[in-house]
Amino acid sequence: MFDFGIAGYQPEWLDSRRDVVQEHGNRLCGLAGRTLTRVWMVWDRRDDEWFCDCPVLFDFDGEQVEINHQKLGDVSLTWNMIDPSHAVRWPGFDLQWRPEPLPGLQVLRGLPLKGAELLEWTYGDVAQGMVDISFAFETGRVIVFNALDENGVSFDPPGPNQQSHDRTERAAWP
Repeated sequence: MFDFGIAGYQPEWLDSRRDVVQEHGNRLCGLAGRTLTRVWMVWDRRDDEWFCDCPVLFDFDGEQVEINHQKLGDVSLTWNMIDPSHAVRWPGFDLQWRPEPLPGLQVLRGLPLKGAELLEWTYGDVAQGMVDISFAFETGRVIVFNALDENGVSFDPPGPNQQSHDRTERAAWP
């Protein structure tokens, strides 16, 4: 199994909303009310840009969820597995963990989480059923989405082709 150059990282790939809810729904719901204390992303120091192949780490008062996408529909959520104080070793790249390297993340730091949402792509194309993870705050949100074999980040509301499944929908969450 490929560890993305991160010691101890063992991604657990899922490819449906049902599977994500079954494996992680209760724990995602349990993040509500916790404060976002840090977001870690891997930074490519040579190109001075986000290295979006590696997981994005969200720390909510010591409960860290690690989100990663690959291929067209695979998403992995792991918990408290990655230590961002350790180096990322990927041959041919000069990578390091950075806290809140994007301005949109900096404004969310310190805010309590309203809730986690699973966003399911509903447009009738090859991405149909793809699952993205959204964290909603009183004054903003962040979505980690599948950007076709890597992670993408958005601070906008879900689009018209993304069906939101949040913790208030009893049918969507256990």
